[in-house]
Amino acid sequence: MTTARQPSTRQPLLTSVTWKQVAAFRLSRQHLLERAPAQSLASVVYDMAGAQAQLLSAAQISLWSRVRDLQIAQVEEAIHERLLVKATCMRKTLFLIPSEHLALFVRGTARRAEKEVRWALGKGVPERVVDAAIDAALGALDQPLTRPQIAERVSRVLGVQTQAIPGGGWGRRSHVAAVPVGPLMYPVVDLLHLASARGVICYGPTRGKEPTFVRADAWIPGWQDLPVEQAEDLLLRRYLRSYGPATAADFSMWSGISLTEARRIWARGEAGIVPVDVAGWTAAILREDRDELTQAASAGPLVRLLPYFDSYLLSHRQREHLAAAEYQPKIYCPQGWVSPVVLVDGRAAAVWTHTRQGDRLDIHVSQFDALPQRIRAGIREEARDLARFLGSPNVDVQMD
Repeated sequence: MTTARQPSTRQPLLTSVTWKQVAAFRLSRQHLLERAPAQSLASVVYDMAGAQAQLLSAAQISLWSRVRDLQIAQVEEAIHERLLVKATCMRKTLFLIPSEHLALFVRGTARRAEKEVRWALGKGVPERVVDAAIDAALGALDQPLTRPQIAERVSRVLGVQTQAIPGGGWGRRSHVAAVPVGPLMYPVVDLLHLASARGVICYGPTRGKEPTFVRADAWIPGWQDLPVEQAEDLLLRRYLRSYGPATAADFSMWSGISLTEARRIWARGEAGIVPVDVAGWTAAILREDRDELTQAASAGPLVRLLPYFDSYLLSHRQREHLAAAEYQPKIYCPQGWVSPVVLVDGRAAAVWTHTRQGDRLDIHVSQFDALPQRIRAGIREEARDLARFLGSPNVDVQMD
């Protein structure tokens, strides 16, 4: 007589990895372990899931950190040739994005813009009025327009009077053009966020000091749009390829999508995700990336200078893997500022600033703890190449 075998109730063992393996994996995926060739510029921006670009100069240095022998002119040319575009996407923040993948990043975060629509409806604006404002904004953007031009055209279509209201952002005290939408007053920047619930908008060429905005389908050659749900699923995969291991909460924080929506997207992709244990922290990685993660290693020591708002510093909710808690306030400052850091083997070891005086680049490094001589030498080597990138023949590095 045989006894039927009972199914095992034991859960499969989690794959265990160290934080050093995680750092090596993420550095490799970010092209920080080894810089990519300059001809790969657009693919590097894609691999890092966009370069945050509130300050274009910071985005340029982010790319220098990842691309070998890069020149500023090459970044400018990529934007001029529309290989890279600026657009508002993750966290409602400005990024440099490869134009062929713009729909992925904008549509993948579009549900945040849908909240703008729901907010307006909740404030008593009739749906037909909201729809008319969105249609007017998207209709006007068949060519690059400045904010005042957008306000004027949209107001004319809606039959309302453009207003000037206090605004400007980042602490500036100025007046900006705004459009009445029902009982609400929309500065152009907010009107564009509203319109992003329906269309994809990017930056056009700058006119003097004024940025312009344009619909992606009118600006990007060979434009290909994506349905929102497909874009969300692809965005999660892109995030995990760039920043795994991670959790749904990390994905929510990085993308700006609500945690509820992030969990729904995560659940749709669950078949392609596997859990891993990182020194007691349970996170997840794409199934096809598990072997590479377990084999990841860095010869070290690896030194990189990362600028303000570098994407590597803004990818996870918890940040102990980047810096001890006592040093995090030096990096993550009030009002959302994220300081430039000296990255050593994937962890922040110092913050730094730079100024240019004539033909000299001055770099000041504030160490968290005393750095060994070989790390200090690596900082100076990086500083010399940064000076080349910025067009300064002389560089002076001060460390304290």
